[in-house]
Amino acid sequence: MTTDALREQVCALHAELLRWNLVTWTSGNISARVPDADLMVIKPSGVSYEDLTPEDMVVCDLDGTVVEGRHKPSSDTAAHAYVYRARPDVGGVVHTHSPYATAWAARGEPVPCAITAMADEFGGDIPVGPFALIGGDDIGKGLVATLDGQRSPAVLMRGHGVFTVGDTARAAVKAAVMCEDVARTVHIARENGPVERLPQEHIDALYDRYQNVYGQ
Repeated sequence: MTTDALREQVCALHAELLRWNLVTWTSGNISARVPDADLMVIKPSGVSYEDLTPEDMVVCDLDGTVVEGRHKPSSDTAAHAYVYRARPDVGGVVHTHSPYATAWAARGEPVPCAITAMADEFGGDIPVGPFALIGGDDIGKGLVATLDGQRSPAVLMRGHGVFTVGDTARAAVKAAVMCEDVARTVHIARENGPVERLPQEHIDALYDRYQNVYGQ
């Protein structure tokens, strides 16, 4: 996929964050790795979602330096860049402050794998990463370290919000949507009593089926 095509795709995917109520005002961002190049496309900093155009998307190298674009890139650019440098398998990164998932992050508490939809998508609990300040690559380092050995494509960064990864930007957006959905469901369930994690053998079986059998 060309850089111009990725700019169009990443711009369009930001509308999905609004559609699923994962962001407010100008918070949150999506990036995508440019195939066969040490580049990424990312949202500009502080530009309203309603005003975004493909031309507004910023092209950066994997050190976070702007290569092409008329705006400053997202304040999370260094974190995204670190993920791409450390994880060649990642093609897209998403950050949101979606309310239910961020509430778990504020508590510093993983979302327990208590429903089949979580087992399907995340293969276990949604883990919590360390607190890190915005602006440098510390968030990226915490994200990568937390994902190590995990099936989950989502991490709740303590006191901050949600970061998700995928082999494409669209896959990372899906993970962000599902993260908020299950965080909300488990929160509601806990309001009415204790919630038990599914047995590990069931989680493993559900994850294997969803990843390898489900769908067309």
